[in-house]
Parts: sequence; structure tokens; C-alpha cells
Amino acid sequence: MLMPKRVKRRRQMRGRMKGKALRGNRVAYGQFGLVAQEPGWITSNQIEAARVAMTRYIRRGGQVWVDIFPHKPVTQRAAGIRMGSGKGAPEYWVAVVKPGRVMFEIAGIDETVAKEALRLAANKLPIKCKFVRAEDVNIAEGGEQ
Repeated sequence: MLMPKRVKRRRQMRGRMKGKALRGNRVAYGQFGLVAQEPGWITSNQIEAARVAMTRYIRRGGQVWVDIFPHKPVTQRAAGIRMGSGKGAPEYWVAVVKPGRVMFEIAGIDETVAKEALRLAANKLPIKCKFVRAEDVNIAEGGEQ
């Protein structure tokens, strides 16, 4: 399970997810990518499930990159505890994802295999996603720099 080695503060505010992704919105490493269509929190377990689904499908061929990391702690209080007495302990970690964010990248395999592998990964995630090619995304945003 992914989580930071150490953090400055154990508890964080929930924050807002308005707007589109300004960073991480182009396919940087691979040939194909999985892009978020809507905002959401992706837990470390969901990231790992998507990664496992992809790598199992491509069977030792190609390479997979995970471009998101769960930096945000989500706290929970035990059920049946009275109100007050502070905030709960961190229960799990999430990655904050905005629309346009490239979450997974894949290379070294043909497009039909990559499309199916990324579709299996998208089924593990709680948000709508779309398959993209590196050249399509980078040209649409003003070319490679």
C-alpha cells in the first residue's frame, strides 16, 4: 500500500477540487495513458488494484508508470464515539485527482493490448477515465517542450 514515508502534519483539511489539472496533464513517460475525466479521491488501495490489473493483463511485456501518489491522509473516528474530543486518527491515504490528470502510463505494447489493460485499470477506480495516446494529448496542448 502506498503512503508517504513521513509527513509534516498527521492531519489535513479536506480541501476543494475545483478546476482542471494544471500539472501532470500530459503523457510524459509512456505511449498511452489513462486520464481522469472528473475530480475525486483515489485511495492507495484503488491505485494498487489498478496497477495489479494492468500488469497482470500485459504479462511481463511493456512497462507501467503510476503518475499519482496518495499524499493526503483521511481521518476517521470509530463508530459509536460521542461528539467532541478532537479529530480522528489517519485511516487511509488518498491522491487528489482533477480532470485532465494522467494517472497511469503504459509503453512497449501494441495499442489494443494497452487499451484493454487501461480499461481494466479504469474499472478499479471510482471516477470516469479515458484512454489517450501520447501524441494526441501533447499535440492538443501546444506541442512537446
